[in-house]
Amino acid sequence: MDIATIKSYTDLEQSKKLAEILPIESADMFYRNNGIDVKLMWEHTAQKVESPCWSLAALMDVLDRGALFKTPQGWACQSYIEYEAITSNYYSNPIDAVFEMIVLLKENGKL
Repeated sequence: MDIATIKSYTDLEQSKKLAEILPIESADMFYRNNGIDVKLMWEHTAQKVESPCWSLAALMDVLDRGALFKTPQGWACQSYIEYEAITSNYYSNPIDAVFEMIVLLKENGKL
């Protein structure tokens, strides 16, 4: 995979799921024009954000003790639930790995 195909932010489906899990204030971007245009959150001041999205940096800020790493299999994220390390599946980009970890932590009541 070349760098041009790595995601820079959560896709619309991931963003909708995260909006159910995370505080909207943790999002640093938002979708505009039916998901076509993404702008930085600080550029948005005039109206309510209905479709927030998260950059990799914003997602990593959510994780208390998360680590992101890349192996020959792809990107993965690791965190801990009650002193037990859990690791996401491997993905072609880091956004998907961290997204999965946040969902796993939420499902286990650790977020």
